[in-house]
Amino acid sequence: MGGVLLGRVTALQTSNSKCFTLKQLLPSLPPHPAPQRGKEWDEPETNGETRSCAFMEPSIRALELLGVLFSGGGWLCTLATTLMSTWRTLSTDLLPAESYELGLWETCVVQDVGTLECRPYGSLLGLPPEIRLARILMCVTLFAGLLALLLAVPGIQVVNSCAGRLEDLRCKRAMKMAGGALCLVAGVLGLIPVSYIAHLTVLRYFDESMPELLPRWEFGDALFCGWTAGVLHLVAGTLLLTSCWCLQRENCNSPVPVPLARVQPEPPFIRSRSEYV
Repeated sequence: MGGVLLGRVTALQTSNSKCFTLKQLLPSLPPHPAPQRGKEWDEPETNGETRSCAFMEPSIRALELLGVLFSGGGWLCTLATTLMSTWRTLSTDLLPAESYELGLWETCVVQDVGTLECRPYGSLLGLPPEIRLARILMCVTLFAGLLALLLAVPGIQVVNSCAGRLEDLRCKRAMKMAGGALCLVAGVLGLIPVSYIAHLTVLRYFDESMPELLPRWEFGDALFCGWTAGVLHLVAGTLLLTSCWCLQRENCNSPVPVPLARVQPEPPFIRSRSEYV
């Protein structure tokens, strides 16, 4: 039996037309990629594209920037309105060289020569009810406008306050929505005291029970500044919320890294000698 097997092996080795060596068969096998050590996570290729679709929409970025600019301008106008002493003005023909100004914190006398003399209110309880209401609402408006600005600035897509992950983008959108809602609240709260004092001024100006020679208060510059601040806050809140709505409607498929397990290299497939024939 052993002689027979030895004879068959010798015949297979000497046959050149039907036998192939191992070196001739190995190059025909497909090369197996070598595993890379220390790399368990494959990052998706972005081909230079941004991770958020918001960066590809200039209209959304324009809405966000305009909303933040209007919000900052509205807050500055609100601060100026609160500090100004020209909520009401009064001038008479009896004293043409002097005019009086009424504000939330003080009253002032302005003379033609350019001198200005102001005196703060002595008692809070002695103030008219509309002045007390205006003080409270304007302070709340300042706080709401500042908080809205602090939330809206890191929430816009131009500010790199996140790493581009989906959770961070949702957080930015929530911050921007909160900023827009607070801008609307600040706009409404800022228009209430300004419009109320303007309404009372009109009623007292056309009061027929008062004598005609008695001087009457008129609109001051602070009222117009307050109306401007309220409109700016309303526009800013509308722009910010509109940008959030447009961003939500975008079909944004941000690439998310997918963990891949290590692939162990398979041993090369070697055919047996019986298959060479």
